[in-house]
Amino acid sequence: MKKFLNLLCFIYASVLLGQTTVSGVVTNGQNQPVNGAQITISKPYTTLTTNNKGYFETTITLDQNATISCSAIHYETQSKKLDMAQQNTIVNFKLTESFFQMDEVVVSTAFQKLQSQNVIKVTHQTTKSMQQKGATTLIEGVASVPGVTQIATGTSIGKPVIRGLSGNRVLVYSQGIRVENQQFGDEHGLGLNDAGIESVEIIKGPASLLYGSDALGGVLYFNPEKMALPKEWKINFNQKWFSNTHGSHSTLGVKTATEKWSFLARASHNSHADYKIPEGQRITNSRYNESDLKAAIGYKHRQLSSVVRYNWNKLDIGLPYFDTDNQSLSKKTTFPKQAVTNHLWSINNTLTFTKSVLEFNMGYIANLRNEFEDSDVALLNMKLQTFNYDLKYHLPKIKRNGATQIETIIGIQGMSQTNRNFGEELLIPNAKTVDFGILGTTHIEWNKQVLEGGIRFDNRQIDTENHGPLSEPGSFEALNRRFDSWNFSLGYKTHVNKYLLLRVHLASGFRAPNLAELTSNGIHEGTNRYEIGNAHLKNEQNIQTDLNLEYQSKHFELFVNGFYNGISNFIYISPLGIDIEDAPAFEYTQANSRLLGGEVGVHFHPHPLDWLHFESSFETVNGKLQSGAYLPLIPANRWNNTLKAVLNPNKWFTEGYVFANWQTTFAQHNVHAFETPSNEYSLLNFGFGGKVPLGKSFLNLHLNINNMLNTSYIAHLSRLKTEGIPNIGRNFSVGIDWQF
Repeated sequence: MKKFLNLLCFIYASVLLGQTTVSGVVTNGQNQPVNGAQITISKPYTTLTTNNKGYFETTITLDQNATISCSAIHYETQSKKLDMAQQNTIVNFKLTESFFQMDEVVVSTAFQKLQSQNVIKVTHQTTKSMQQKGATTLIEGVASVPGVTQIATGTSIGKPVIRGLSGNRVLVYSQGIRVENQQFGDEHGLGLNDAGIESVEIIKGPASLLYGSDALGGVLYFNPEKMALPKEWKINFNQKWFSNTHGSHSTLGVKTATEKWSFLARASHNSHADYKIPEGQRITNSRYNESDLKAAIGYKHRQLSSVVRYNWNKLDIGLPYFDTDNQSLSKKTTFPKQAVTNHLWSINNTLTFTKSVLEFNMGYIANLRNEFEDSDVALLNMKLQTFNYDLKYHLPKIKRNGATQIETIIGIQGMSQTNRNFGEELLIPNAKTVDFGILGTTHIEWNKQVLEGGIRFDNRQIDTENHGPLSEPGSFEALNRRFDSWNFSLGYKTHVNKYLLLRVHLASGFRAPNLAELTSNGIHEGTNRYEIGNAHLKNEQNIQTDLNLEYQSKHFELFVNGFYNGISNFIYISPLGIDIEDAPAFEYTQANSRLLGGEVGVHFHPHPLDWLHFESSFETVNGKLQSGAYLPLIPANRWNNTLKAVLNPNKWFTEGYVFANWQTTFAQHNVHAFETPSNEYSLLNFGFGGKVPLGKSFLNLHLNINNMLNTSYIAHLSRLKTEGIPNIGRNFSVGIDWQF
């Protein structure tokens, strides 16, 4: 006992000695304060935003090798080392103007480094930038990123596709926890609202080292909005209108903080009528309504930093069909429809010692899904409950020869999940899934070079229950399966010269079969197929090689991303050539496959017209089975061009912009057996916006016209394609964001 008390006293004394107040002011080249600059402290990971005077302040226990970085739009990112020996540290930044994207700290990677220090390329998009493009939903905004598309059901339901992989092959994180919402279904969307989400980070490729099963194709990591600075109140109201659907998005948020405590609350509501196609008709029952509530409370004192967040999301979604005799602007959904409610609880804890950091995150998710055919009695009534945890210990950093730094993280992750059915119809059986994973990873940095590697072991246990007579359709036989997998990651980054950066990354990933693939036995109404599961399916296992080249000078930027993804035991559904219950029968099967492709892009502005920007990107992916047949749901090649002018005419209108975007999606003829080819189409989009000061507050405005030429087209990954239903026509949108 005496030794234990001595240890506690030692830890407590170490914490007190490391307590530091970090503050400073951020200014530009004209000595004007920079409002909204992002301040990031590396150990413990802490983010702040400067106020309208450019000031920031926080009190934390610093790691011995902590650094502080400052990034802001239109400025170069700066990074400095912090002195933990001082109790009051003042760090001022004078930013230099930059014409390209700022270098930001990436949260979704293990060591949370600046983008330029990572061995893998992580794409970062702010919610604000996606809204400035006129995106109606969060997934629509994410799908504008090169290498990312969506499987869409009208305008309401969208599922992310990363380099040709989707569903359970793409993992979604929000509030620092894994989001589970029956993502095996094509008509099961994200269940996340963009209000209260600050940005998204996109990992393209296997990330099983950090995230375990299902991170085979990539990860969408949504970062929640930051808390307020101490002694600060912030209120904002955001309103958007959409002409095509007579849609409205409204959100109101408030946040404040003391020296130790911080609070945040945000409520939003979205509603849309049926969308109109270029031919003039509306697609019946494509309407939807969404309500969302987010709240958070944070505590920071001495070595402990803790944030508890809650998100409630309720979706009322109509399932679209074409009916020229039933045209309406009503926003009340009719049958068939879905009612989906999500509850997300998370607690993110960081405990900082003098030389090391302990992170412990926990989350609980309840996904309540009801589907209605022709009455208010839900045929499908599913309740999915998930508890997950994530514990990581950052070992003391090692320095060798003055220039080499070695950082190591060890951790464990786990999940316990139950699925229960309460309706007449069952898509998957009652089941319990338990995950456990253990990992270790090391980051070595020297002379602007980085080597990073790691290894992980995962185990997944799936147990299901019997349902119904086994000889009848819709029955399920009890299943007990265990899936194990070892995975690795190895990456290298170097600055070839002042302008050129090279990354090479090799990583493996895995995905255990989901319940639908293992147990299906009945007609899937969303596809009009009789689907038969395969209880003997094995893990999907892949190894992907990534090459990333980035060239950046003062007025020109170029990136080239290439990848090769070999997947063993790829699971897909294949026709049996017979009908069961008057529906074509399909069975889940496996075969080796491969995907290859990449993205290339340029960004330049002609000097001295530094306010004028031209961006162009091209993306392609090709997927085949070992037999030579094409993989299903592979997006068409896409070419995206944007001409943008940055405007700052006077002090009454700042951060202004105007852009025109021309996007060409090429024909897709490389299709699977039950798919049909898709035609080429091009869309013209337009946007304008800026910031208007209103005393001590300010107003952000944006105006967009998407599909300006009212082009009629059907996206290759649209779930309404089989019915010949076009995508949405011309859509005007106006948005205001009042910060006060």
